[in-house]
Amino acid sequence: MKVHFIAIGGSAMHNLAIALHQKGYTVTGSDDEIFEPARSRLRKYGLLPSREGWDVGKIVSTLDAIILGMHAKADNPELAEARKLGIPVYSYPEFLYQQSINKKRVVIGGSHGKTTITAMILHVLNNYAIDADYMVGAQLEGFEVMVKLTEQAPVMIIEGDEYLTSALDPRPKFHVYQPDIGLISGIAWDHMNVFPTFDNYLEQFRQFVGLLPKDGCLVYCAEDLNVLNIASDLSKDIIKFPYTLPAFHVVKGKTFLHTPAGDVPLKIFGRHNLLNLEGARLVCEQLGIKREAFYDAIQSFAGASKRLETVVTGENTIIFKDFAHSPSKLRATIQAVKEQYPDRRLTACFELHTYSSLNKDFLPQYAHAMDEADTAIVFYGRHALELKRLDYFESNDVVNAFQRDDIKVFNDGENLQNYLLNEDWNHHNLLLMSSGNFFGMDLKYLSTHIIDFRGKS
Repeated sequence: MKVHFIAIGGSAMHNLAIALHQKGYTVTGSDDEIFEPARSRLRKYGLLPSREGWDVGKIVSTLDAIILGMHAKADNPELAEARKLGIPVYSYPEFLYQQSINKKRVVIGGSHGKTTITAMILHVLNNYAIDADYMVGAQLEGFEVMVKLTEQAPVMIIEGDEYLTSALDPRPKFHVYQPDIGLISGIAWDHMNVFPTFDNYLEQFRQFVGLLPKDGCLVYCAEDLNVLNIASDLSKDIIKFPYTLPAFHVVKGKTFLHTPAGDVPLKIFGRHNLLNLEGARLVCEQLGIKREAFYDAIQSFAGASKRLETVVTGENTIIFKDFAHSPSKLRATIQAVKEQYPDRRLTACFELHTYSSLNKDFLPQYAHAMDEADTAIVFYGRHALELKRLDYFESNDVVNAFQRDDIKVFNDGENLQNYLLNEDWNHHNLLLMSSGNFFGMDLKYLSTHIIDFRGKS
């Protein structure tokens, strides 16, 4: 097949392009801007466009399909030419569904934890050389790309994002995949620009479980009241597998899971990660992996990229980074680090970066979200507000929203970096939380300086 990608530089899009190239497809693409790591990865496989920008000359009648990225607008000139020529146009979720239509589809949904749960499942399947196609939202150790598509794999594991499918399709992505086995990790209001009320957001998960076929399976976190209510309304034809927090203990910064066969040491930590682990275990059991085998394999799981990831470790200082951006995830991530290292101070630094987090009307959702940190820092930039066409707000609005009088608010990345460099990091951990990059703060320099000059006793 010959396939052209409109907006090939997206995180999911460039991985799908590489996956189809590896499958033997002829792949071309365009984009008006391509950033790292997509640029280097596309170049490695000979898929990087020769120049940035849209080129209707690439849209020819011999193409079998167009794959439209979320970044592309409805008036894109390449899209207009494809329609003129009658070439089939798919969003990447639609194309993934078509590629997996004869497979068992496992779709992992939820406001948080879905990348980690998907990664855990893939780690265990890979450990036992069980063939599976997949799509996951982060780079994983031992996996070359974030998308794999084959003819022979009987199952596909899909991270089910609830955001919109494309500029032409307002359905949430996880509705498109038509799950045979579904999982919901938790529900906390997000994507305010698309789902203006919590009830509207909640409805997307009701519809998701409504897509399960007769005798389909729902794995769900029974500690989340919203999820519990949705599961309780399900048809009796759906097989339900609830999960709760497993028993564990922490010794000297190491988490041990209590199992029928004895304590199992883990590389991951935090209550939210242990809940994720239970969800992954139940999915794996539906795929034929026994509980004991799951525990054997999960011991070596070190986490997904940017999900409570250790940046650098010193003698008595660790720097973590996490993708956390919702209020519930902030609370869970801060709690995890404090519980794992109770004898160390914790500075938690959060960047307002998503549309919801930068919306003044949404800010009160963060009330008390950073209370467990010894020092709480919030960073946001005027440029981010301008890009999202949102009204500017003042530092006092942040203080009032988080309901913590001593919270420190920064608008300049250099000032934030200087503050962190001048802190005393003895017996003191740093947690950086953002779906962005603190507007270009030099994390490598910061980490090296803290560990080499501040993080030693």
